[in-house]
Amino acid sequence: MESNEVFSTMDVSPLYRQVREEYQISDSYFRNQNVKRGLRNFDGTAVIAGITKIGSVQGYIIQDGARNPIPGKLYYRGISVEDIVEAHRQNNTFGFEEVSYLLLMGRLPNASELSLYESILAKVRPLPKGFFEDMILRNTSPDIMNMLGRSVLALYAYDDNPDETTPENMLRQSIELIARFPSIVANAYMARRHMFDGKSMYIHNPKEALTLSENFLRLVRKDKSYTDEEAKLLDLLLILHAEHGGGNNSAFVCRALSSSGTDTYSAIAGAVGSLKGPLHGGANRKVTEMFHDIKAHVRDVEDSEEVRAYLNKILDKEAGDFSGKIYGLGHAVYTLSDPRAVLLRRFAGQMAEQKGMKEDFRLLEQIETQGIDLIMTKKKHDMPMCANVDLYSGLVYSMLGIPEVLFTPLFACARIAGWCAHRIEEVLTGKRLIRPGYQAAIRPREYVPIDQR
Repeated sequence: MESNEVFSTMDVSPLYRQVREEYQISDSYFRNQNVKRGLRNFDGTAVIAGITKIGSVQGYIIQDGARNPIPGKLYYRGISVEDIVEAHRQNNTFGFEEVSYLLLMGRLPNASELSLYESILAKVRPLPKGFFEDMILRNTSPDIMNMLGRSVLALYAYDDNPDETTPENMLRQSIELIARFPSIVANAYMARRHMFDGKSMYIHNPKEALTLSENFLRLVRKDKSYTDEEAKLLDLLLILHAEHGGGNNSAFVCRALSSSGTDTYSAIAGAVGSLKGPLHGGANRKVTEMFHDIKAHVRDVEDSEEVRAYLNKILDKEAGDFSGKIYGLGHAVYTLSDPRAVLLRRFAGQMAEQKGMKEDFRLLEQIETQGIDLIMTKKKHDMPMCANVDLYSGLVYSMLGIPEVLFTPLFACARIAGWCAHRIEEVLTGKRLIRPGYQAAIRPREYVPIDQR
């Protein structure tokens, strides 16, 4: 009998009540011990846990002990992501492969280096023989992030040298993971379609001559077709999601695991599990759920007052998922603007015109302007806030015909580049097990024999 069947046939409410009681810790403990919940200071700034040369996120400056808002900036190895995007737009080229090289190697490649790197990615892109049948199709889950995490762990068994932590070996593993993530995600999606949605599978092989974004669209579309503009818009999303500093939850998880000396596959699988969470990479799906809810309950989404009234109900926990959150607004670091959201809004607006989704795009803009104003007023924020990348990424995926279940897995297909760079940096420079302290909130007590309880 399965464990959930056992629970369904028993009255386990006493166990649940006990758990709820025993796991309560008063907020006063955290205040009295000056605990930095979420590794954040009381003014919202992050506790510094390490040093990195990989990525930098800037949303404010500290002046005279206070945070002063500035337009958001995101740097990959010191280079502005805006400059990277603009260069590839001007040249009408794909950029994710160059970005992943930059993050892994620490500098931009010249033409011959990029060509060699792309050829290596192409060669290692196919999954190991039998991997799809043995590791994906036979163990299908309705959650593709779950399948991705399990598949990463399974790749350990296909590696002749999985545990060695030399830079050369970790670089080899990193390149293989970057190349294979899209194939794992696409195949997991097909298995899910078949097993849980009752739809046909269509399994395509990646092509060596194509970029990551082109291959992904080819793998998930029945007719394998896509336009150059669609592939380059997906490439933009991959560039913007590739890295976000060592302090983001999944990168920190990867670094914490790497500090223990564990293997690459274990560290990356942990990062995948972190990204799955709705407070991290899963936020783009929460935005989409909220978006559909607003469209279902607002008669005229062009009516700014009606939209504002419904957003007000969401904030008051009277609508939406009753969390009181307007998803896609606010960020832990960015204040005046999130550069990723700014770029995505610009290009999403252009494609919305072509795809007949102008109304949806305008609704997102209303959520941004009206929502920020409401939050600032109702919650009396003194620090400016902005839309984050998740507000617009879901609409872009939708315009590309990408199913909602693939939103977060695609995020992982981009962020794997940053994770791998952080793992290598942590192994080579961290040199100490990451082990924060926790203050005990319980007093010593005697063990009582069972016949005396």
